[in-house]
Amino acid sequence: MELLDKTINSYLDVWLGPRDPRVKGWLLLENYTPTFIFSVLYLLIVWLGPKYMRNKQPFSCRGILVVYNLGLTLLSLYMFYELVTGVWEGGYNFFCQDTHSGGEADMKIIRVLWWYYFSKLIEFMDTFFFILRKNNHQITVLHVYHHATMLNIWWFVMNWVPCGHSYFGATLNSFIHVLMYSYYGLSAVPAMRPYLWWKKYITQGQLTQFVLTIFQTSCGVVWPCAFPMGWLYFQISYMISLIILFTNFYIQTYNKKASSRRKEYQNGSTATVNGYTNSFSSLENNVKQRKQRKD
Repeated sequence: MELLDKTINSYLDVWLGPRDPRVKGWLLLENYTPTFIFSVLYLLIVWLGPKYMRNKQPFSCRGILVVYNLGLTLLSLYMFYELVTGVWEGGYNFFCQDTHSGGEADMKIIRVLWWYYFSKLIEFMDTFFFILRKNNHQITVLHVYHHATMLNIWWFVMNWVPCGHSYFGATLNSFIHVLMYSYYGLSAVPAMRPYLWWKKYITQGQLTQFVLTIFQTSCGVVWPCAFPMGWLYFQISYMISLIILFTNFYIQTYNKKASSRRKEYQNGSTATVNGYTNSFSSLENNVKQRKQRKD
């Protein structure tokens, strides 16, 4: 394993250049192998989990879901607050911020973004709960793609650009996750479900987040600073892929559902009309049969 780590590290250092020394020795950041292994295990569980659960009763998981989602809500709130205050203290430039001019605020941002990276590992549990509850329809291409890629992307971010312009997407995403995980936590309590109205707006917020991140990242391209240009182009490309997938999800989930409800309403009205017609026909047939008997 040590030889493998050294080989991978040497290739990465040649490909991407020297790492940021401020994160040297931090948990899970020294070598890429653990992050890669976690990602492979995640994909294996996504593939094999539903097969294992096929002939088993779904688990409720209600109590642990409330605790899990409450924990992620609080963690997301903490990260959002720390990122906002860190950016303020460091006087970060919205248009382009390098990774070494924020002073002590840079270290604050780096520490929070490590938790952001680590939270992507915790969030693998989202999928595992779907599997245990046999909600396999929620394990979409978008869901798996997003979860599997984020952990890996943020390992690279933390090793090469762990502060500066990297803060923006994580800040917005932490805020969105406060709304999202609070919704999921409350929805695990049946009595609360009738009062939860903001699920649709979470997806809208995510799409808004991606658009704003592209805009802010593009500012770093137009008005460059010492932040590496390659990371900006990668961020824009990744955000575009998420916009495509989330837009498709939104259309499939909300627009088609609304269309389906309208069709059901129309079909229901037709069925009612047909019901009356059929009843009338049946009555007419009965009358004819009685007449025939009398004759």
